[in-house]
Amino acid sequence: MRHVRDVIRLKSAGMPTREIARRLGTAPSTVRLTIRRFEAAGLTWPLSDDLTDPVLEARLFAGVGAGSGTRRGHRRQAEPDWAAVHRELRRKHVTLSILWEEYIAGEPGRYRYSRFCELYRAWEGRLSVTMRQSHAAGDKLFVDYAGDGVPVVIDRLTGERRIAQIFVAVLGASSFTYAQATWTQGLADWIGGHVGAFEAIGGVPALLVPDNTKTAVIKACLYDPQINRSYADMAAHYGIAILPARPRRPRDKAKVEQAVLMVERWLLGRLRHRIFHSLAEVNAAIAELLVRLNEERPIRRLGVTRRKLLEEIDRPALKALPENPYVFAEWRICRVSIDYHVEVEAHYYSVPHRFVRAEVEVRFTARTVEIFHRGERIAAHQRMSGNHKHTTVPEHMASSHRRYAGWTIERIRKDAASIGPATAALCDLILDERAHPEQGFRACLRAIDIGARTYGSVKSILANNLDRRPSPKRPADDAPILHPNIRGPRYYN
Repeated sequence: MRHVRDVIRLKSAGMPTREIARRLGTAPSTVRLTIRRFEAAGLTWPLSDDLTDPVLEARLFAGVGAGSGTRRGHRRQAEPDWAAVHRELRRKHVTLSILWEEYIAGEPGRYRYSRFCELYRAWEGRLSVTMRQSHAAGDKLFVDYAGDGVPVVIDRLTGERRIAQIFVAVLGASSFTYAQATWTQGLADWIGGHVGAFEAIGGVPALLVPDNTKTAVIKACLYDPQINRSYADMAAHYGIAILPARPRRPRDKAKVEQAVLMVERWLLGRLRHRIFHSLAEVNAAIAELLVRLNEERPIRRLGVTRRKLLEEIDRPALKALPENPYVFAEWRICRVSIDYHVEVEAHYYSVPHRFVRAEVEVRFTARTVEIFHRGERIAAHQRMSGNHKHTTVPEHMASSHRRYAGWTIERIRKDAASIGPATAALCDLILDERAHPEQGFRACLRAIDIGARTYGSVKSILANNLDRRPSPKRPADDAPILHPNIRGPRYYN
C-alpha cells in the first residue's frame, strides 16, 4: 500500500507516469493500472486519515480474483475450492500446474496460472503452521508423549493414584490422530504405542519422526543419530525408517506438537471429572473420544474429517501391515560364564561350551531368549522365570560333563548310601528340595566324590560353588590305594 500512496501522491503533483515508475522502481504499466483503479474506486487525493491500508486495499482491489479479470462485462468467476486443492496437493506427484489445468479444462477463460497460484498461496497463508507444512501422502508418522497424564485410582480402599502417560501419533498428510494410555514412557510402552498406532491406521507409513527422547535416540546428532537397538528392530519389522526431529528445531515436529495440544484439550479436558480404576478403562474412554475426533469432527478450513482424509489420501500410499505384529524384544550385551551359561533376568541359559568367556548379545522377549555371537545365533531357549536356576541344552555341555546325563536319582542315592547314612540323608534332602531332582545332581555328585559326611562339608561345597567345578579325573584301570597314612586326592579337595 505504500507504493500505491506514493504513486497517487506523485501523480497528483503532475509527474509523468514513466518518471513515477523510474523513481519507485516499478513498471509503467503497474503505475497506470494503479491510477485506473484509484480513479475507478472514486477516491481523491489527499486521502482521509481514516482510510487505513486494509480499507484502501479493499477499495482498490474489490472484485479482483473473484471477478472476471481485466475485461469488463464478463460474468463473475467462481472461486476454486481451495480446500480441495490443498488436499489434492498432498497426493504423490500432484502439482499446482496439474490442478490448474484441470481447473480450466471445463471452462476456458478462468484464472490464469499465475493468478491461480497467487490466490492459493493467499488462502494457504491463513492456515495454521502445521497445516501449511507440506506432507506427502503416507509419508510421515509423528510420535510423542503428552506432557500431562490421566490419574488412575489403583487402590479403591486407600485411594492411591497413579498417573497414566498418553502416547500420541499423528499422520502428516491426513492428520489422523491416535492416542494410547501407558503406565510409563519406557521402551516397552513406547514401542507398544507404535504397534497400536499401526493397527489403528491399518498400514505403515514410510517414516517415523520421534523427538530426541532417550527412549528412541541413544545419541542425538544432526547427521547420524544413534537409534535404540530395540526401536530399530521394531522399525525393521515394519519396514519403516526412523528420522528423528533435528535438535532444537521445533518446527520439525510441529505436527505432533499441535496434535499433543489437541489431545490434551480434546481428551484430558473431557476426562478430568471421570474416575478410572485401570489402564483398560482409560484406553476405552480414549478410544470413544478418538472416534469423535477422527470421524465426526471436520478439520477447520478443510471441511472434511481426518478419517476421510486417511482413506482418500494416505491409504493408497501406506504399506501393508506385516502378517504378525512386532513382539517387543530387549537387547543386552553379556559375557558367558565359566560354566557356559549366560544370566538373563536372574536365570541362566546355556550356550555351546566353546564360547566360555566370550562376549555375546542376548535378545529376549516375554517368551524366548536368543543368544548371538558376532551376528550368528548360537543358542535359543524358552524364557523362564527369574528363579536363579539353569536351563541347559545337553549338546552345549563339554564331553567331560556329559557323564552326568547317565546318572539317575536311584544311582545317586545308592552311591550316597555307600558312604554313610548322613551323606544319603543329605542327598535325599537336596534332591527333595528341588522342583526337578536333576537340578540337585551337581551338588550331590560333588558330595559323593569327596566323600562328604557332614553338613559343614556340603555347605562348603555350595558356598564356594565347588559343585560347578569339574571333578578330578581318575584313571579307570588304577585301583585305589588304601592306607591310613595316605590321604589321597579327596583330602585336598
